[in-house]
Order: sequence, then structure tokens, then C-alpha cells
Amino acid sequence: MHPAKSVIFFTTSSGAGYGLLFALIFGNIFSILPTYSYFLLSGYAFSFVLIGSGLLSSTFHLGHPERAWRALSQWRSSWLSREGVLALITFIPAGIYASYLIFFSEEYFISVEIIGIIAIICCVSTVYCTAMIYASLKTVHAWSNWRVPLGYLLLSLTTGCVFLSALMLIWGYQADFISALAIVLLLISGIWKKSYWQFLDGSKSASSPESATGLGEFGAVRQFEAPHTEDNYLVKEMGFVVARRHSVRLRQLVYFSAFFAPILLLVLSLLLEGIGAAFAAGFAVISMGIGILVERWLFFAEAKHTVNLYYGATEA
Repeated sequence: MHPAKSVIFFTTSSGAGYGLLFALIFGNIFSILPTYSYFLLSGYAFSFVLIGSGLLSSTFHLGHPERAWRALSQWRSSWLSREGVLALITFIPAGIYASYLIFFSEEYFISVEIIGIIAIICCVSTVYCTAMIYASLKTVHAWSNWRVPLGYLLLSLTTGCVFLSALMLIWGYQADFISALAIVLLLISGIWKKSYWQFLDGSKSASSPESATGLGEFGAVRQFEAPHTEDNYLVKEMGFVVARRHSVRLRQLVYFSAFFAPILLLVLSLLLEGIGAAFAAGFAVISMGIGILVERWLFFAEAKHTVNLYYGATEA
């Protein structure tokens, strides 16, 4: 599949934003995080910027971005529409909860924790819907499995915790618990990514040139002539091919940049104090950000659509 830059940025940025928003609200509800107003303001503002910029970038992938609002009307049948609707809804409870903590925390408001829980559910549901946009496509073997939504949710929470750890250290707070949690999540995410790639390498779609053409009863099917002389939309969008040697190198980069290096840097932040710990956590954010962008590029580039069977592919 063609790895569009706008979609890569959208899934990476919004995923990190929802993960950070989840971690902030969860930490505030259970009194794990500081209650200093400016810290909370920076944290919630940063999460909203990540989410907003990601959602905005997703419209650039549309043929007519000005008509993006029309996609919201198909929520009964479309995961894309559900994701858009939930993304907008999430801003309401999250905004109310964040505003209360930042500006009105001294006033008694019995329902604020309920609003926070609703916001958490909305965050999880939105990321799940984003994942299901791809996992629901049975024509793409690499996506149509339970590993995809699990990975989206896991990477969202992991990036959110890494961001939160850096944010706390930059403000001068102790972040031992959040950093340790981020390290555990990085380990789990790395194991998940290895499992996903093992699945990708060890299995293939049930579709074949024989099943796609319905000529399997006559033996092996091979293409006699290309269906047309020029590339069309299907070939450009769904016929992207990444060389195996490049794929292996990029996977190694993901392992190092997205998981191994951030773990080392967060461990270093636990051993250091003050500005040294903040720098280590900040570099962990940068390293993981680069790694997740590459991981998401591979997520699209390594996926094969069954339509390619009609254009000479031997498997999907």
C-alpha cells in the first residue's frame, strides 16, 4: 500500500496525543500526577495540539479536503466516520475535565471524575476506531487481524507515557513511576512488534491468482499480458513495493529507535537528576518519535492488497 505522508503523520501524532491525554486524565483521577496549574495546562495543551494537528493532516489525503465533514455522516457503517465523530466528541469531556483541573480545582464538583472517565473511554474508542479503519479491510492480509488494533492502542499509550515522563522532568518533578511504566510499555510494545512481523513473514493471504480469477481448477495461473499499458489509481495506491533488504534495515531501525534507545534513555533519566534527567527523557521522546514514524511507514509499505493479483502479483 502507498504510504501517504499525511496518513502516517495523522496516525502517529493523534495516537501519541490520545495516549498522552489518557495518561494525564488517568494520573489526575488517581492522584499520581502533580496538580500545578501550569504543568497541567502545558500537558493538556500539548495533547490537544498533537490530536488536532494529526486530525487536520488526515484531511490532506482526501481528494476534496473541504468536504471532509461529509464523512461524519456515515458513522453507522464506516470506521473512518466513527473515528471522526468520536475524535470531535472526545474534545468535549476532555476539555471540560482539563478546564476544571486548571482553573476551578478549588471548587467542589462531584461529577468531574465521571467526566474524566468518559474522556478516557472516548480516547480508547477513538484510537480503536482508527485501527479498525485498516483492520476491517479483509482484502489486506497484513491488516485484517487482531494484532493491528492491539498495536495501535499499545503504541498510543506507550508514546503518551514517554511524553508525560519527559514533560514531568522538564517541569522539575519526579517521574520515577511514569518512567518505569513507560519502560515496561516499551518492552511490551517491542515484543508485540516482533510478533506482528513474525506473523507477517510466516503467513500469507488465502487469496491467490487462482482464487482471484476462478481458474484454479485448471492449474497454476500466470499473467499472459498486463491489463493496461499505463499505471492506474489502483496500481499507484495499492501496488507499492518495498525491497526486502530495505524492509529488514528499516525494521532494525524501528527496534533501535522506537524501543531500545528510549528504554536506555529512560533508565538513564531514572539514574540522573535535574536537567540531566530531563534531557535524557527528551531524547527518548525524539528517538521514539522517529522510530514510530518509520514503523508506521512500514505498516503501509509492507501491506499487500489482493487487487495486485490481477496485475501480476503471485501472492497477497
